[in-house]
Amino acid sequence: MEHHETLSLINELQTLREEFRQIACFIRELKRDYSVLEEKIELSSAEVLHLLGISKASLARWRESNSIPYRYVSSNHVVYPFKGIDFVIKRNFRNPLYDDKRASCNIYLDRKSDCYRMKDFGNDAYSGDCFWFAATMIGLDVKKDFVKVLETIIRDLQLNIYIGKQERFEQRSTIMKPPKPPISQPADQPKLMEEKKWYKLIEQSFGIEEMKYWQQYGIDSNTLQRFHVKSLARYESISNQGKPFTLGSTNEEPMFAYNMGAFVKIYRPKSKLRFLYGGEKVTDYVFGFQQLPSKGDIIFITGGEKDVLSLSAHGFNAICFNSETAEIPENIIEGLQLRFRHIIILYDTDETGIREAKQQTNALIQYKVLSLTLPLQGIKSEKDISDFFALGNNSNDLKALLSDMFTNMYSQTMMILKSCEIDYDNPPDASKSVVAVNGVPLGTQDNLFCITGGEGTGKSNYISGILSGTLGSERLQAEQTLGLEITANPKGLAVLHYDTEQSEAQLHKNLGKTLRRAGVKAVPEFYHSLYLASLSRKDRLKIIRESMDLFHHKHGGIHIVVIDGIADLIRSANDETESIAIVDELYRLAGIYNTCIVCVLHFVPNGIKLRGHIGSELQRKAAGILSIEKDDNPEYSVVKALKVRDGSPLDVPMMLFGWDKTEDMHVYRGEKSKEDKEKRKTDELLLVIKSAFRTKLRLSYQELCEVLMCEMEIKDRTAKKYIAYMKEQRILTQDTSGNYLKGELCHT
Repeated sequence: MEHHETLSLINELQTLREEFRQIACFIRELKRDYSVLEEKIELSSAEVLHLLGISKASLARWRESNSIPYRYVSSNHVVYPFKGIDFVIKRNFRNPLYDDKRASCNIYLDRKSDCYRMKDFGNDAYSGDCFWFAATMIGLDVKKDFVKVLETIIRDLQLNIYIGKQERFEQRSTIMKPPKPPISQPADQPKLMEEKKWYKLIEQSFGIEEMKYWQQYGIDSNTLQRFHVKSLARYESISNQGKPFTLGSTNEEPMFAYNMGAFVKIYRPKSKLRFLYGGEKVTDYVFGFQQLPSKGDIIFITGGEKDVLSLSAHGFNAICFNSETAEIPENIIEGLQLRFRHIIILYDTDETGIREAKQQTNALIQYKVLSLTLPLQGIKSEKDISDFFALGNNSNDLKALLSDMFTNMYSQTMMILKSCEIDYDNPPDASKSVVAVNGVPLGTQDNLFCITGGEGTGKSNYISGILSGTLGSERLQAEQTLGLEITANPKGLAVLHYDTEQSEAQLHKNLGKTLRRAGVKAVPEFYHSLYLASLSRKDRLKIIRESMDLFHHKHGGIHIVVIDGIADLIRSANDETESIAIVDELYRLAGIYNTCIVCVLHFVPNGIKLRGHIGSELQRKAAGILSIEKDDNPEYSVVKALKVRDGSPLDVPMMLFGWDKTEDMHVYRGEKSKEDKEKRKTDELLLVIKSAFRTKLRLSYQELCEVLMCEMEIKDRTAKKYIAYMKEQRILTQDTSGNYLKGELCHT
């Protein structure tokens, strides 16, 4: 290492050491002078009530018994020294940063950092240390604006510390020490504060004429009190030329004060000089910020304090900056965006207001800040929201303007919503049944119908039975279609059969059986049996989607669609995203083409539940589900309903079909006995009850109804019937409190 590089490193270390020493001195001096804060801060009665969460009567009793120190500023204005308030660690109080309704905030000692922190259990966003609290009070971000926070603390506590922006000038390895701090205010802080201006306020009660002025805008005494607006009898200060002056209030020229903490803004609505400032004027302050709720729908950014008051009095959230031309800090907008759904600029309707509103929305476009222009002339007496209310409009009129604005903003969404909204006076055509059993619809137009079962159960032959019933102009007997009632196809609408699993030869063989069962010798022009096993999964769905559209227009509509092997349209039946997408797409196609899509799933169900994510989606979306299993008699297959649109699947009869050598096809073998049906019903309900009571010993009647409705996808009345049935069958029992427990049959 060269000699000059060694010297450079030593200089760097010495500079860092000096910087750490300055930080340590600052912290020690901050701790030593912190008592200045307690000595100087005074609270109003409203602030004490809010801070301690007590009533006015309690505070009055404390004053009478001298339990709390206080002094009178005027005849009706009492203040209390902050130091005199008994502040107990971990005692809950209302959060002073917003309109807290319940005392759920306290100060505690954080053992890890060995410092005191504030915790708000009602809203965790309002929790942090003293630096965070100071930053929040002045509308800053403690992480981004920490230096500004420190400068404010130093100024308020009158500490003899300067935090300057150190600059380094590097020329090769030479390091220049930072310049000495200037005596005057740093030039890089023009927005933080102006020179402190001495002032004196003489307050008075609001007079009748003064209240009439505010009431024309809908502003009442509660609103004025909440925003710390005072009526002034006299105001004394020093002009910019250094000359003292005094202003008095009269009926013709009333005078009010907006108390901003570090400074005061004087408002003289009927005077030529309407606004004056006293104290340390902060040019980027926010009026109304402390009165905002923790979260809400809309917040307005207005051009002045009076507009904030009138909006608040009418039930709206609002803030304002120093003027319409003030630059809106992005860190405040970021914070508001987290708390409110919409941020709307509501400036005056004069030339300046319209221009600035447009500029602000363009500058804050990334935050999706909106702008609302009021239907006012833009003249002196008719240009802002206060004038809007003074003209006789109310909160509903403003809400109507907002509704119109959102309607225009969401015009495309509204067009889609209009097509989705139910028109009660023009009911849609009832979905017609395509597949039913004993009059119970299973597959209907605009819906999905699912058939599931394991290998070798006869699913493909069962599908052949369904298809055969759609090839003729007259309805076949249920026995011919394996016990199902299939709606005939007299108009010759398209019948589409897509197979993703069987070989081309097997599909050809099944087609012959379908034609024989239907009693036709040739394939009808509208019937299309398509072999898709040789295509990729991606191409299969593309072929189905495009061919459905082609045949819909070619044959004047689609009567029924069968997809034998729906799981072969996606990569994995256990992929939730793909499963949801394919079922949603098929459901959409069924609605577009007003047809029934039969989805064949080659899975063995788990009781009355389908397996895999694709099974779960079909369970939710399908209007009906049938399961095909091998019967106790191995020569037969049994068909069980797992879901029906109306009623319960357990009340649908179980159908049998089997191979007939003479007919050379599967034929209908009737229904299983009533005893078998009851046994199935009992077994399925036992499985549901055992699952329901796996984590709980007892369930209330309502809880049990909800479990049955969810697990079996049945309606409330059917669930209640099943509860009564299970009590009779000793599946359920009740305790003395009326709660339900597992019955005797559950323990056998």
